[in-house]
Amino acid sequence: MTDILFYHLTESKLEDALPPLLDKSVERGWRVVVQTADAERRDMLDTHLWTYRDDSFLPHGTDAADFAGDQPILLTAGDGNANGATVRFLVDGAEPPPVESYERVVFMFDGYDQAQLEGARAHWKTLKGEGHALTYWQQNQDGRWVKKA
Repeated sequence: MTDILFYHLTESKLEDALPPLLDKSVERGWRVVVQTADAERRDMLDTHLWTYRDDSFLPHGTDAADFAGDQPILLTAGDGNANGATVRFLVDGAEPPPVESYERVVFMFDGYDQAQLEGARAHWKTLKGEGHALTYWQQNQDGRWVKKA
């Protein structure tokens, strides 16, 4: 069964919270796809992941570039899975493809963006109604993730 996690951003921006989660995913040997709401945001995250920290390297690419299927982390604005990822991150209110195709699906949403908040609640309700096991994580004041449900 697919692990479905909801990460509620309250203390940091996606640009700060996403890279450490991707680092951990790569350390575990997972192939990841990160789905954004549009190509502009995908390209912005692509640039950010190359420069977010001087001492880090996150191997990644976009679905618009050559060799998309070879990327451990693939950024996309669509519902494709060119790199055969088993983990999917959905950010900025991106609409998920069928979750059963993945071992883990992570919804990351900005708690100060009303549309993202409402979208996350709607996905929670739908997925819960379908019988999926869900977990909800929220940032504490230090920006650490705390399991709330």
